[in-house]
Amino acid sequence: MTRLSLGIGSRLAVIIVCFSLTAIIAVAVTAYRALNEDFESILTERQAYEARRVSEQVSGSLQLRIALLEALGTSLTDGEKLLPIQEIETFLGRQDKLQALFSNGLLVLDENATAIAEDTFVPNRIGTNYADRSHFARAIESRQSAISRPIIGRTTGVPLLSFVSPIESAEGDLLGFLAGSINLNKTNLIPPDALRLSKRQQAELLVVDTDNFLYVETKEDEEGIKSLPAPGKNPLIDAALSGLTLGEVKTENGDIMIYATSHLERLGWLFIRAVPKAYANAPATESFNKFLWASILIVLIVLPIGYLVTRSAMAPLNNMTRRIGRMSAAGGSSTRVEETGPPEVRNLARAFNRLQDERDAIAKLQEDFISNVSHELRTPLTSINGALRLIESGTLGELPEKAADMSKLALRNGERLQRLISDLLDFNKLNSGEVRLALEFQRLAPIVSQAINGNHAMAQEHNVKLESDCEPGLVVHTDAHRLRQILDNFISNAIKYSPTGGRVRLVASRTDEGKIRLTVSDQGEGVPESFKHQLFRRFAQAETGTKRASKGTGLGLAICRELATLLGGEIGVYNDHGAHFWIDLAPDTTSQEGQ
Repeated sequence: MTRLSLGIGSRLAVIIVCFSLTAIIAVAVTAYRALNEDFESILTERQAYEARRVSEQVSGSLQLRIALLEALGTSLTDGEKLLPIQEIETFLGRQDKLQALFSNGLLVLDENATAIAEDTFVPNRIGTNYADRSHFARAIESRQSAISRPIIGRTTGVPLLSFVSPIESAEGDLLGFLAGSINLNKTNLIPPDALRLSKRQQAELLVVDTDNFLYVETKEDEEGIKSLPAPGKNPLIDAALSGLTLGEVKTENGDIMIYATSHLERLGWLFIRAVPKAYANAPATESFNKFLWASILIVLIVLPIGYLVTRSAMAPLNNMTRRIGRMSAAGGSSTRVEETGPPEVRNLARAFNRLQDERDAIAKLQEDFISNVSHELRTPLTSINGALRLIESGTLGELPEKAADMSKLALRNGERLQRLISDLLDFNKLNSGEVRLALEFQRLAPIVSQAINGNHAMAQEHNVKLESDCEPGLVVHTDAHRLRQILDNFISNAIKYSPTGGRVRLVASRTDEGKIRLTVSDQGEGVPESFKHQLFRRFAQAETGTKRASKGTGLGLAICRELATLLGGEIGVYNDHGAHFWIDLAPDTTSQEGQ
């Protein structure tokens, strides 16, 4: 199972995003709760204010009616007795403006509370005695104005609210009463602006007579005097009558209502205003959504900035990582990194540069050691191999069979050792720039033929067939000896990695880009994908192929790479039913123009 690994820069970016999101969520949740609490508190206070305001407005409206009756009553007497009935009726008939305040009309009564005159004709009302009405009884006893509870009109049969004001003589004797009434089906005591606000806020605004447990004002679609519901039927009424002036209540529909009450003591009326709690959550949710979108926008702005900052901070580390990755025993960049940036980056750069210094010193020591040892070994080894060749040729006489076999084995190992020393010396010369090329315009066909012929014996020994195919007329500007060295290495490797009876082909052709490509292919297993990145390094050998594939110094392809660079070409490999090693060279354009 592959394990996902994130770089430090990616981790920092993830940390920034996670921290930002966590902070936003925490702030958003806290802010949302605080907003809800604030709006609920404001809404509760608003309900209390509206209930109190409506109560005061209704109280003022009722008091205005009483005051008008008291003022009007003084006009119905000459100071000693009531005016004649005809004059009273004429006077009442001129009070058109009072009809808006007393929708059920005005009524004048004698000292016994018997109706004697009215401004609006109502059958059977004149002559009716109202002394048994509780508010008339209070007015008779106290000689003070009074307001009734919601009652049903004795002659009209409609729900009424009755006002009565005593009429007295100059000496204070009771002469009669002036009364006015309101038809509760036609007149709403609650001010219109309060009704409009309640409708807009989906609020309930109720007026309850707590002494008689009646609705004075209820919902718009309900008319008439109604008794309050039984306890437990209406949670809002139960909560309002419990004595708690503020609070929350869950209605029978499951909605949460925030309510407040205000009491009008003079009449024993309770004003109730309730609004859904969701009305408080709506502005909080709106504010929360605005905050959330603003926070998301900030995160979208901070995220790329944070990514660029972390990427900039990690650039020196990534640079050092790439250079360390290129370090190998075969070479690599020995440049230094700048010791700049934050302290941690500077310390790492300093340590990396020290490592490069030590690596370069060790590499130089190795190259000097290999070069010295190779030079010291080459001369005696040449003499040893020469002597072994003389012995094997029979010039010094015939050897016993076992001695001859040992001589051949020693010669093969000596030649192998000499090739290793030659490769080491060649590689050191290439690294130190001591190799000199003899560049000339060369026809490619003879070089291809020589490469095939030069490896024919090795191919026969391993039972491998060599083939070549060279387009006619190909000319390159190259060093024929060094190009042969590259091709010989490709062909010998192909032979070693080919199966018995296999075929090795050398093809020279022109590419689509106009370059000349020489490709050596075999029918082996190909180069392992995991090994391709180090194929052209020093002492690199793949652990695959036939047993004879392990025979070699591991320097051949590294030398080929350096020689190809000196020749101005490129080399590479790909697999296609076997390994295909190639080298691209620039064509001789001047020769083509001459043709």
